[in-house]
Amino acid sequence: MRALLALLLVTACGPALADDCGDLIGRVTAETRAEVGNRSLDYATFTLGADTTLTLACGGSHPSSVGAQFRGETPPDSYYALFGRAGQAVTGVAAGVIEAAAHRARDAASRLRHSNVDAGGVRVTCSVSQAEKGPLTLCAVIESADRS
Repeated sequence: MRALLALLLVTACGPALADDCGDLIGRVTAETRAEVGNRSLDYATFTLGADTTLTLACGGSHPSSVGAQFRGETPPDSYYALFGRAGQAVTGVAAGVIEAAAHRARDAASRLRHSNVDAGGVRVTCSVSQAEKGPLTLCAVIESADRS
């Protein structure tokens, strides 16, 4: 499922300039204290512990996005706060706005498996599934329009 989210984010966001992605990686790292894992010109992963990871798709002139994955039954409040800070680092939208939208999207996704919430000029999308290793929540915040 994580690979599917990563593919969705990279496909939706297209190629990026290395400097743009490096800047976004630096901002996400500074805001979340996450450790950078794998990295390419337009994509990066971050580790935050055994249950939480982040993914970043750098869009260049296209929308960028950051996703947060949580392994477990119900994400703690710290997951949403982290997601809000990462989203603010990428989109510039206030962390509280993204955090509130993620709560709404995750709540709806728990009933529907997938949900989107538009807030502050971005789209927050969440999915809830049963993966091989147990329950999984995937949320992403995506810039709404091209920056060209």
